[in-house]
Amino acid sequence: QLQLVQSGGGLVQPGGSLRLSCAASGFTLESFAVGWSRQAPGKEREPISCISSSDGNTSYKGAVKGRFTISRDNAKNTVYLQMNSLKPEDTGVYYCAAGRACSGYVCLADYWGQGTPVTVSS
Repeated sequence: QLQLVQSGGGLVQPGGSLRLSCAASGFTLESFAVGWSRQAPGKEREPISCISSSDGNTSYKGAVKGRFTISRDNAKNTVYLQMNSLKPEDTGVYYCAAGRACSGYVCLADYWGQGTPVTVSS
């Protein structure tokens, strides 16, 4: 059974940090590109980051570049999104996805996590 299980979302103040986790069950995440996307209230989902399977290269959308970091822990079959210097406009539901490749910061996805909400507010 192929699953991506997300955790780590929540409420944080502006300027704070969160680390989101995306753990694979039933397949080896190391073999896949993994991306993160988010959906703010009333807006379309936007890809923000991707990490490749072959060489581990990472890409970021300009709005998050320098603040967010995507990484892998293959021993834990998990991909993380470290989010620093959070802003209110980062608020939304965050999704991870696994697929065949990254196209820039967009993951060409076959499997999706359930989403986890992130709220940045004082």
